Formats: sequence, structure tokens, C-alpha cells
Amino acid sequence: MKRWQKWTTAVVVVAAVAGGTKAAGWWGSNPSSDKNTLNYAMPTDIQTLDISKATDQYSNLVLGNTESNLLRVNAKGEPAPDLAKSYQVSDDGLTYTVELRSGLKWSDGSKLTAQDVVYSWQRMVNPKTASQYASLASGVLNADDIMAGKKDVSELGVSASGNTITFKLDHAMPQFKYLLAFANFAPQKQAYVSKEGDKYGTTSEKQIYSGAYKFEGWNGTNGKFKMVKNDNYWDAKNVKTKTVNWQVVKNADTALKLYKQGKIDRVSISNSPEMYSANKNNKDVKSTAVAAATYLEYNQANNAFLKNEKIRQALNLATNRTELASQATGGSRDAAQSLVSKGLTKTTTGEDLSAYVKPGYTYDKKKAQELFKQGLAEVNQGKMKVTIETDADAVISKNTVDYIKQAWESTFGSDIEVTEKIVPFKQRLKDSQAGDFDIVVTNWNGDYQDGSTFYDLFASKDAGYNQGRFTNDAYFAAVKKAETTDATNASARQDDFKDAEKALMEEANINPLYSWKASSLVRSNVKGVVESPVGLTLDLTYAHRK
Repeated sequence: MKRWQKWTTAVVVVAAVAGGTKAAGWWGSNPSSDKNTLNYAMPTDIQTLDISKATDQYSNLVLGNTESNLLRVNAKGEPAPDLAKSYQVSDDGLTYTVELRSGLKWSDGSKLTAQDVVYSWQRMVNPKTASQYASLASGVLNADDIMAGKKDVSELGVSASGNTITFKLDHAMPQFKYLLAFANFAPQKQAYVSKEGDKYGTTSEKQIYSGAYKFEGWNGTNGKFKMVKNDNYWDAKNVKTKTVNWQVVKNADTALKLYKQGKIDRVSISNSPEMYSANKNNKDVKSTAVAAATYLEYNQANNAFLKNEKIRQALNLATNRTELASQATGGSRDAAQSLVSKGLTKTTTGEDLSAYVKPGYTYDKKKAQELFKQGLAEVNQGKMKVTIETDADAVISKNTVDYIKQAWESTFGSDIEVTEKIVPFKQRLKDSQAGDFDIVVTNWNGDYQDGSTFYDLFASKDAGYNQGRFTNDAYFAAVKKAETTDATNASARQDDFKDAEKALMEEANINPLYSWKASSLVRSNVKGVVESPVGLTLDLTYAHRK
């Protein structure tokens, strides 16, 4: 996802709200009792409906509810058959065999085939597509060579015969079943993609849908649109809601006001410290796990100061994460103890993975000052001037850079000057991807319930989400071992992740800030919503008003 870039991809917590009144011309009259309609909102704009290219949480939120994949994560957190009738895994974990349901159709009535699945995987790894999620396919036979331009996409280990799809892997991938439920690997119809060309996925009319809903009314830039029931969905008879209205509501206070007026179904209260504190005891509060994290990325490619390990270590040591979480978020998020967030998955002994792998991030002002002084001397370019970039779309994001600026400048005095750069989410995402930043606040929501969804972000210097372009051989080796040698050994694999966290902290390649948790006010008469800490955080396939 996500995934929050997937904020990143940063599933940031979705603020899901309904709109006003009939007079407003969008939500209809008495929305809280309309059994045919649900009303939701998102706090920022959709970026794209291109299945292979969507990376942010909100685009994937739409795609996850309008496109189906072979599997769909159920309320128990397990991938279950969706477009697939069944699937089998070989004993060595190297072959997945999937049988499609018969009679599947696209929203335009055309036949959905096994070849549509093959094409989507081929398009994802095709270098011409330039998908940031292509690396997720690493491990499928020949995927790496195809992404490197050494082999043709036709040689990818995904093939179809009739309704049977076969996936061949070059090593076991414990997370692979989750990829079969991931929106970016949903089927794509080659003829349709080719016909639309550069316009594919740029508006709701330039996409076709395989899921429970069709998407309508998005012109590529507007903030009001809807999902309508897709009668060609294989399980349409069990989809109870005819329309899901969506609106971009960037102001969290506006969303909260709508909820308290009885005009909305759901709203996050995790958007500001004040909002969380004022509403955390409301009877409508529902808390759910969100496997999301916030961290600082240091640009080690373009900034001489940030190339210096001692300076990065000093910046990390000068960050009081506990105080930051308290002051900037009001306790709505937890202080980070590792890159991987809390709530993602558990170890073989039942311990939260984040707690098991935590390398020991600490706050030490004195040591930070010593290292910073040494680092400045090594760089020998005088005073350090650095810009921190974040979103303008969330109060906590602004609070975060305010705190960090104050903390670093009070720790290092006249030796550092921190400038804040507050931009719209879309611009921050663009700058991050282009490497056009000094330090950027990045939010990431895991795509599936396995540690690799975090550690693969930086699996190599050229990994799609290694936007600071750091090199850390010990980290790279630990991640590679987890994904190859130890892929079928859960105990050894979690130790590899622990080694990766240690290497990441020692070289201070990033600065973990928060582990997310979700608290929302939820209308009690909306049932059937499937919430997940990763991937599609809000699945409305069978959601309905009772």
C-alpha cells in the first residue's frame, strides 16, 4: 500500500466521514438512516487509479474497494478466496496454483480471465511501467532479471492455462499469499490498458473494475466521487450497499463536526492532540490496530552533512521520542522503538515483532552534542543548514517538525539552522520520490502482516522506497537472508529482522518517530466493515447500514 506513501503509504489512518444534507446536493437527505448508502471521506486527494502505479494510502483505499484480487483478507486477518475458487501451495513453498471462479466479468461486462492476472504481474515488473511496487514481486521466478532489463516479461514465473494460474517462485516467500490479496496485483485487462494508454487510471472513467463497486465521478483532481454497486461482481448478491459516497475533507475539525451533527458514519480522532484528548472517552470510540510508522529519512545522496554518520547519529540521539509523542500527538501515537510498527505481527513466541527487534533507540543530549561537534569538524563546511519537509494536510505533521526544529536547535545551538518546508501531501510525495529533500517526514503503512513489508523498503540502495539512497551492507545482508536462506524458518527470520534493525540504528540511516494507533468515532448502525492493520485498512465490500 501502501502501502501510506501508502503515505508513503504511509495506511495513514483514514478519516471516513459522511457529508451534509440534501440541500448540499451530495449526501442526500437523512444519511444516517439511508440503508442503500454509506458516506465516507478521506483527508487528502487521490493520486491515481493505475493499479500498477498507485502507492499512496488513499488511491489504494479506492482500488482495494473497486478491484478484486485472487484473495481478499477477511475479518480474521487471513487471505481467503475472492476471484479465486481455491489455491494450493506446494510443500517447498515454491509453487502456488490458483483456480479462478467460472464466469468472472469486468464491470463493462467483458470476460475476466486468468490471462488478465498474468498480464498484471508482468506489467508490474516491466521496467517501462516504472512501478515503485515492482520490488514486491522479487522472488517470483525471473522477476529480478526482468526488472533489471535482462529478461523479457514473458519469462516471468506466472502463467495461465484455462482457469488455472501458476506462480513459480525462486525462493519461498511467507508473505506471498498476502500479495495475492494486494490491490496492486489485482487483474488488469491488457486490451483496455493499451487502449487508454497514458490516460489509463487518470480518472474514474479511464479504469474498469473487478470488485464489489465501480468508481464514478473522479476527474483526476476533484474531491467528490462515489462507488456504486458493480452488478458484474461475482458475489454481487451479497453486496448490500448500492452507493458509497466519498469526499475529500482535509480539515479534521470539519469532519468531527459533521459526525457530531449526526451527518457522518465515521471519523478519525487521531488527527490532532486536542481532538484525541477531547473525544477519547466518547461512547462511539473504536480503537483498531494500524501497522503504520512515521520516520525521518535523511538524504545521504545530496546533503554533505547528512552523509556524515556521526551527524545522523547525533540527530537521532537528540530526538526525545517519548516527549515528541506526548507533545506533538497528545498520546494519539506511541513513541517508536524500531522501524517496524507495533501491531503488525507476532513472533513465534507470541511477542509483538516491534518489541522483539527493538535495537535500543535512546535520547542522550550530551552524547548527541559530542557526536555533532565531531561530525561538523569532519564535514568542515561550517554551520549545518537543513530543511525538514512534511505534509500540510495533518496537524500532527506540522507539530512534529515544530518539535524537532526546537529540539535540535536547542541541543546544537548556533551550529545548526533548521528550516521547515510544509507542502501539500501530493507535493511531499513527489519530492520524496524525486529525492528532492534534505530530511522528509515519511509515513508508511504495511501492506501485509509480515516484517518484510517494512524491511524491504530499504532492501538495497536502489529500492523504490530508499529515498535517502543510503548504503548499509549489514542491513542489506540481514534482509536478504530473511528473504532467502531463512525464508521458511520463522525463528531465524525474526532474528534476521532484529539484526537489520540493529544495523539501521547503528548507521542512523533513518530516525523512527512514531508507531501509529487508530481511534475513530464510528456510527453503530454501520456493520460489515472489515478493518485491517495493513493493506486495505477499510474494506467496504460487505459493509451495510442496519
